[in-house]
Amino acid sequence: MSTAEDSGPRSRRPATVADLTEEGLLAAFAPLLPRSRRELVGNGDDCAVLTAPDGRYCVSTDVLVQGHHFSIAWSSAQEIGARAAAQNLADIAAMGARPVALVVSLVLPRATPLAWVRDLARGLGRTCEQAGAGVVGGDLSAGESLMIAVAVHGDLEDRPPVLRSGARPGDLLVHIGTLGRSAAGLALLDAGIDDPGRTGAQKGALAWDGLPQDARAAGHEALSVFRVPAPPLAAGPALADAGATAMMDISDGLLRDAGRMAVASRVRIDVEDPAGLDTGVGEDLAALEPVARLLEGSRTAARALARRWVLTGGEDHGMLAAVPPEAASGLPAGSRVVGRALAPGDGPRVMVGGRAPDVGTGWDHFRD
Repeated sequence: MSTAEDSGPRSRRPATVADLTEEGLLAAFAPLLPRSRRELVGNGDDCAVLTAPDGRYCVSTDVLVQGHHFSIAWSSAQEIGARAAAQNLADIAAMGARPVALVVSLVLPRATPLAWVRDLARGLGRTCEQAGAGVVGGDLSAGESLMIAVAVHGDLEDRPPVLRSGARPGDLLVHIGTLGRSAAGLALLDAGIDDPGRTGAQKGALAWDGLPQDARAAGHEALSVFRVPAPPLAAGPALADAGATAMMDISDGLLRDAGRMAVASRVRIDVEDPAGLDTGVGEDLAALEPVARLLEGSRTAARALARRWVLTGGEDHGMLAAVPPEAASGLPAGSRVVGRALAPGDGPRVMVGGRAPDVGTGWDHFRD
């Protein structure tokens, strides 16, 4: 089998996927991926076979497209692999389940370096391993655009699934994780501002070393979350065990996803205004203001931008749950109340501080 390390004419340049057969490419990166603890038959057959002790499986899928969901100019292959795994694992956690297995399909331009694909597998595999999941199969194809499709399977462990549709009037809206960091990181990169500690980091108009310490720390966090979100996977089952009536991960922004929960549950949801005093989302606003000040000329404009990130920024993949007030004392660590479910009535399904949203409602894949 030819590899990147073989001698001969091809060794004079880095190997690409076009230098290998499909079997050779699989052999080059499949060993870098962890096996599932539920795997009976894994890679190599027409289908994987998994045990199903609970008798049910949660299944979800996502597709990531170069230039739309990620950029190879901004993120390393390992970061892209980790991101692909993380956002799918978050969907399983949001049902109250634990991830078990992933199926991963790749569409690769022929010029894709083999080393890049192996690094992608390392990032994806490391994130899966940390979550206790394995990669049990997938598919490969050549194509003009780089695409990653992931299907993930999860075990409910005898819990009832926590759906979006169970919120009831009076329930508290609880969040675990960060808000707005990924959106802030994207805004920095769009503005040409990057952490110079990264290999190949783009040079920003501002000298990073000259920034205030709080701006550097907040900017570093935002860039890190944009590149590799860290969803609180254990929080999903913990919130389910605490009595959550509805749950989802925040992929498209707090307002948009709270609105989806409101529609599915036939309630209205009032989200706290980050600009208010003593609100659950106020800490996110405070954390993001130093980043916003890098992009806006006035404190007022920076605060407004940070507020918009908190309310509409997606892809932090925190857990958003509705819980009865009587369950509040038993919520897992990191829980904070960010709103409340109200009885259905006239007016918008989702509000901010009792009013219609004034910042839009979040990410839409076909409009943004």
